[in-house]
Amino acid sequence: MPTRRIVFLGDVCSRAGRDAVVALLPGIRERHRADFVVVNAENVAGGYGINPTLCEELLAAGADCLTTGDHAFDRRDTWDYYNIQSRLLRPANYPPGAPGRGQALYGLDGWAVGVISLVGRVFMKPLDCPFRRVESCLEQLGRQAQVLLVDFHAEATAEKQAMGWYLDGRVSAVVGTHTHVQTADERVLPGGTAYITDAGMCGAFDSVLGMRREDSLKRLLDGLPHRLTPARGEPAVSGVVVEVDGETGRATGIERLLVEFLPSDEDKPAGDDRASETRRDRDGPRALQDREQALES
Repeated sequence: MPTRRIVFLGDVCSRAGRDAVVALLPGIRERHRADFVVVNAENVAGGYGINPTLCEELLAAGADCLTTGDHAFDRRDTWDYYNIQSRLLRPANYPPGAPGRGQALYGLDGWAVGVISLVGRVFMKPLDCPFRRVESCLEQLGRQAQVLLVDFHAEATAEKQAMGWYLDGRVSAVVGTHTHVQTADERVLPGGTAYITDAGMCGAFDSVLGMRREDSLKRLLDGLPHRLTPARGEPAVSGVVVEVDGETGRATGIERLLVEFLPSDEDKPAGDDRASETRRDRDGPRALQDREQALES
């Protein structure tokens, strides 16, 4: 079987992230010849939770599956959407009775992708153990999936690394999310599992985790719970591209993906004379080639 290419995009944060994903994902999918795209959508609605309309925008832009995390149920009026949209997952280690499902199998022209969404417990809400819960997820997916991807939405790097080692050789990839900061530790573990501690975020690049810098600085300087509002600056799309042997299900490579989205000249504020670009890629060893292609397009 041929090599399968999976694109995973980190937490989509608010309007800046949505706009960037909608604009750039079709091109990313084409350039990297992606067979399947997973996007973490848990911050898509103003930075907190999901919204059905906004999730449908991401799916229409080219996402095949949406994962979430600790903000999955922030908006009570959207809970039923988890039971309606089969391409939206909530963390599998929520207790029984929670709306929706935490794992799914997606068939694609004679092969299938299994996706599992999990949330960590260190510095997070005290949910069911993700290490024990993933076992039952793997049992349910069985041998039906040629490719298995786990989105582990967690705060602690140690917990994420532990999950990578725990699942090495049993899944195709373990991709960390939640911190909104892309890490530089992507690798294929000895058993054939692609791993990265955090895929990063899709959102305003010149911000504090997608939120206005001023708000975050106020919180840190005076210790008061100032409201955090989403930043509206120039966004970037962060994630990874994973290559998987279609026969063995083992990863053969993983590369970081970072694509900046700059507005057109007519959208810029007066006096802003920076050169326009619709794409500027910096991902792995193909960085220079990708950047040149982006500037030529």
